[in-house]
Amino acid sequence: MTAIAVTIAGSDSGGGAGIQADLKTFSANGVFGASVIAALTAQNTLGVSAIHDVPPEFVRAQMTAVFSDLAVKATKIGMLSRVDTIEVVAEGLRAHETGPVVLDPVMVAASGDPLLADSAVDTLIALLLPLADIVTPNLHEAARMLQGDVAADETQMQAQAEGLLGLGANAVLLKGGHGSGANSADLLLDRNGNAVWLRSERIKTDNTHGTGCTLSSAIASGLAKGQGMEAAVRSAKSYIQAAIAAADTLHIGSGHGPVHHFHAFWSK
Repeated sequence: MTAIAVTIAGSDSGGGAGIQADLKTFSANGVFGASVIAALTAQNTLGVSAIHDVPPEFVRAQMTAVFSDLAVKATKIGMLSRVDTIEVVAEGLRAHETGPVVLDPVMVAASGDPLLADSAVDTLIALLLPLADIVTPNLHEAARMLQGDVAADETQMQAQAEGLLGLGANAVLLKGGHGSGANSADLLLDRNGNAVWLRSERIKTDNTHGTGCTLSSAIASGLAKGQGMEAAVRSAKSYIQAAIAAADTLHIGSGHGPVHHFHAFWSK
């Protein structure tokens, strides 16, 4: 059967992140992508100028339409900016066959613009964290969820990943891309205590818009194709590394440009 993945997230009018990045990533990884749009953003490479939340009842209608017809093999969740939207999505996840769920707790855009209201963080933790097979926060998102400081080294990253498991997560990929040093280290940790460090060279570029969305949807792509969690994370890491490395071959906007989702397909 055709591998199908669904993204439940916000739309990025600039095309570099959100729903648009997710669908590009699904396609680049050989997966058919469907979508449930939870919010619209007026956004470009310079930042977010406005957010329009889709009414929760319409989010529910989209989920019902997609999951009642398509044989979904994996679901990725991105930007959900309001409590009532999170509640509806959690309800839909419990009601439908979703396949493995990848939760990317999007809280702040790459430009620094806030995307998740403070009141929604606790709801996301309480309702969505236990339903997700893996959560993929960056260092700042993990710190906000744990109400602590940003991890400064790998020892602190390990402690925060364990803290997220304590909040109800089933597995955590804590991303170290916002750290410092020549190498970037991500930690995959599950409830069985299996810890896998994924280290890669830090690529010098300003064009990193959409990296979190792209990595989480790449993980969902692997899971939709039947890969195990570690294999899906490893293949997703390879994909995002190549997409970042090729980002400067694109010339999109005058701010932080996107990664190159189709680096393997476009001619140089």
